Amino acid sequence: MQDADLTPNCANHAPLTPLIFLDHAADLYPQRLAVLHGSLQRNWAQTRERCRRLASALVRRGLQRGDVVAVMLPNVPTMVEAQFGVPMAGLVLNTLNTRLDAEALAYMLLHGGAKAVLVDPELAAVMQQAVALAVEQGLAPPLVIDVPDPEFVPGGQGIGALNYEALLAEGLASEALPDVADEWDSISLNYTSGTTGKPKGVVYSHRGAYVNAVSNILEWDMPKHPVYLWTLPMFHCNGWCFPWTVAARAGVNVCLRKVEAQAIFDRIRSAGVTHYCGAPIVQNLLVNAPAEMKAGIHHAVRAMVAGAAPPAALIEGLEAMGFDLTHTYGLTEVYGPATVCAKQESWTELPLPERARLNARQGVRYHLQNAATVRNSDTLEEVPHDGQTLGEIMFRGNIMMKGYLGNPEATEQAFHGGWFHSGDLAVVDPDGYIKIKDRSKDVIISGGENISSIEVEDVLYRHPAVLVAAVVAMPDPKWGESPCAFVELKQGRAVTEEEIIAFCKAHLAGFKTPRKVVFGEVPKTSTGKIQKYALRAQAHSREAIDL
Repeated sequence: MQDADLTPNCANHAPLTPLIFLDHAADLYPQRLAVLHGSLQRNWAQTRERCRRLASALVRRGLQRGDVVAVMLPNVPTMVEAQFGVPMAGLVLNTLNTRLDAEALAYMLLHGGAKAVLVDPELAAVMQQAVALAVEQGLAPPLVIDVPDPEFVPGGQGIGALNYEALLAEGLASEALPDVADEWDSISLNYTSGTTGKPKGVVYSHRGAYVNAVSNILEWDMPKHPVYLWTLPMFHCNGWCFPWTVAARAGVNVCLRKVEAQAIFDRIRSAGVTHYCGAPIVQNLLVNAPAEMKAGIHHAVRAMVAGAAPPAALIEGLEAMGFDLTHTYGLTEVYGPATVCAKQESWTELPLPERARLNARQGVRYHLQNAATVRNSDTLEEVPHDGQTLGEIMFRGNIMMKGYLGNPEATEQAFHGGWFHSGDLAVVDPDGYIKIKDRSKDVIISGGENISSIEVEDVLYRHPAVLVAAVVAMPDPKWGESPCAFVELKQGRAVTEEEIIAFCKAHLAGFKTPRKVVFGEVPKTSTGKIQKYALRAQAHSREAIDL
């Protein structure tokens, strides 16, 4: 076949970008509800107009293609608009973790070279410090824009040169905006947690964002017009790409400033929420809420969980509530979720504990990801599908970062051998499903035997008094290392260290049983991940010296 004269042109080839989903929703369903925030309601036509005005105003303010716009916002309507308006101007969106300190934020502002910053009034004080620090260190003073939220933060004090509504008034919705010239163009910049050094800036492309947004629909079988509750921070991997996913299905963005059980159940009832996402700690909050708080929910609710591997007890708890859970797995570098524990029809006949065990696995690749596999870190050979041989989870394909901003060495290391190296250790079951055993740094080596901290945590979560559990290595004079458990108890429950250890002994091999139990609040990140680096330091494990 001779096709040398068949070339791409504007009629048969367009860069993939999730920005087209906004036009699709606004063109087909202009009057349908798009954003709900307290008493505020906006439809898709209004939302598109505001996004276009934001893009126009930023261009008129002199920002150039590729410039970074940082946002320090909770899950409010402006955060939804920024996911579209900033890249519509040819700019790169940098959503900042709302729980970081001023020094960490200053590093990100400086490293990314932020030209503008959007700030919520509750976060103004820390951002004022961060901007000042970044400017002291060489950042050109950025345009600071206050984003008031009067219904929820009345009288909030600003720090910026103007407020958000005034900025929008400067823009024209009808103004021509820069085209996405190449799907490889950067759409956003997300920083890793940086628990073992400076955080790395993960750069996303328009293509990757489009592909993962569509994959979210496919993996969840998401129908048109879902009602999506923002329990997941939109600053985390651009909300796992769900701002673009919800637009693609012309759904409703139900905003939520703070993750609290009462607020979540109230909105599920009042707004008819059909979908939400969250880390295991968020799901655990709902499972352990009082029964009266959960009453009155009679419609189907679908939950997606990712982050740390959810314990089987959590999956059982959500099923008991009538929530249908989909378990996904991923990292910042793969736009959030990139594998899914796809449910099989044959599982429905199994007892609940066995169903929960199967659903707790990380599963198989997302639809539009080329490969998710477990390989030997040194040889890159795929491990046998025997459920026993340990290897490293590796990714390849469309749902993959461009690389780390300004860090070619880290990028090269991450992509060594043509695979992205996750650092997560796992096995592959005979049915081809991946099951995480641990992060490489979280494996406990006791007397030459490897102990999965996740396996021990799964048992701890089955104790009726345990709300949160984390296990790390601690020095052991005989075995080198042994498990140390950190346990946060449910409100009003009491249990002794001896009782916890005895419970574990009844369900685990002796060498896997924690030798010590520490009670108290377990430190977590803003996305609900347990900060094991802090626990390793407290337990004086071998990894603590690397921090």
